[in-house]
Amino acid sequence: MKIGAITNSFGAQIDGDNLSDLVREARDRGSRHIELRQTFLGDCETGAGEEWRPVIGKLRALVDGFPDLSFNLAMALPCLSGEVDPKGEIFQQSLEGARVVDPNSPHLRLVDPAPQDKIWESPDDIPEEALSIAFLAKEAAAQGITLSVENSGQSIGAITMLVEECRKELSEQEGQLLGVCPDPTNQIRRQPDSDALGDLEAMPLDMLKIVHFKQNRDGQPLPDVDDGDLDCARMVRILDSKGYAGPAIFEIPSHENIFENLSNSFAYLEKISTTN
Repeated sequence: MKIGAITNSFGAQIDGDNLSDLVREARDRGSRHIELRQTFLGDCETGAGEEWRPVIGKLRALVDGFPDLSFNLAMALPCLSGEVDPKGEIFQQSLEGARVVDPNSPHLRLVDPAPQDKIWESPDDIPEEALSIAFLAKEAAAQGITLSVENSGQSIGAITMLVEECRKELSEQEGQLLGVCPDPTNQIRRQPDSDALGDLEAMPLDMLKIVHFKQNRDGQPLPDVDDGDLDCARMVRILDSKGYAGPAIFEIPSHENIFENLSNSFAYLEKISTTN
């Protein structure tokens, strides 16, 4: 795995043009990948909501300053409600941003923050609007871009099932570029009786595009990743057994001591990895 950080963890520190300084600090603490999250990009973005746009030149300058790091772009879009036009400006700008931050293996992660009415248990439960992800994936694949999907209101198994259904509408090559961003702690928080790590274990490796680590204890978020509600050691064993070598992003809460918390989280992962 390639451990990394996400820029929403730097929310308390982002101030105009200082994102490069924050990325440098994360790198110096051990990050090898940075997920650039919409809304937390400083002067590398403008606007919000439908008016959000990446500032391409500044994103290019940012990543060019860190040839030893890999990057991906992440943004919130109502992708499960069919409201995103694959040819529309906001999606096309997002694809361009993903290509700029990683010209060799571009990856755009989409998270739909909208609440869900119920957890999908079978393909028949998936609303037709959510299957429109296939159209976004086809457009992304035409530009050589991997698309991963996350929704904290659905289980990892439900999003895996969605991707399976969407892949049926895509060519094999297109389908291989569509996958999932599992975040087991999100599932545990909303569905405490579910087996989030069982869902992760059941996911085919080719669907696993990026993974998030965070931690709760007794249902409350921790400032770093440590022992808690999520069995992180089991999660590491699952990822290792699959041969997963992609980004493992520590999506820890924004905090005045964020970099100390990030270092503690990395040290914890190293400890449990060596004792597994």
